[in-house]
Amino acid sequence: MLWEGASLWAFEVPRMPTAPHNTQAHAHHALQLTFSVGGAFSFLVEGDVVDGPAVLIGPDVPHVYRAEGRNIILFAEPESRIGTALLRDLAGRSHMRAELGRLSHLAPSLNAIWEEPRPDDHYLATLGREVAARATNSEAVAPVTDARVLRVLNRLGGGPEEEMTAGAAAAIACLSESRFSHLFVDQVGLPFRTYLLWRRLSIAVHRMAAGASLTSAAHEAGFADSAHFSRTFLRMFGIPASVLTMI
Repeated sequence: MLWEGASLWAFEVPRMPTAPHNTQAHAHHALQLTFSVGGAFSFLVEGDVVDGPAVLIGPDVPHVYRAEGRNIILFAEPESRIGTALLRDLAGRSHMRAELGRLSHLAPSLNAIWEEPRPDDHYLATLGREVAARATNSEAVAPVTDARVLRVLNRLGGGPEEEMTAGAAAAIACLSESRFSHLFVDQVGLPFRTYLLWRRLSIAVHRMAAGASLTSAAHEAGFADSAHFSRTFLRMFGIPASVLTMI
């Protein structure tokens, strides 16, 4: 589940008789908070083996992820409110074991992800925001209330994805570009261009989840082509977008 500046991923990795599954060494721009929901995992990062039940990896830090059973990953854009709070927790470190106590009471809700009937997008989005709020020991992000920013968001949601510059958005809001940029960050929690990127990623992922091809999803989300979407997805999450066709 993706939303503005963050995403929540749920995995149930089959337990292997010998060793856990592991990824190749990779890095990505988003911060990664991984925690166990009955499963187990470890990271190989900077020569250290760091295991759960909760680990925070900083942006652009190479690592190998080994996992089995049920685990949850929260990715956060470093420029977002969530990312800023997680970076503050890292305090300049590349990685750290994180406090799981603030998340433990969410275990029943998180386990519902794997149960039938499967939760709908609204449930997942609400749960993702709750995980983010608890992980950063902060209040959930308040909804946008400024009418000028709402006009811009409504315009973006009114039809097919298209390129919109900060200048064009500022004109819709009837503000100078500088004033609009500050107001948008204050209301939404992300710079405008970063918000557009996460919005496009979210749209493409949802299109693919609904059965669209990678190429079709990329175009519908406003990417120039499937290669552009794939490069952006890999840079942000460290895995190829093609894995979405296997979920």
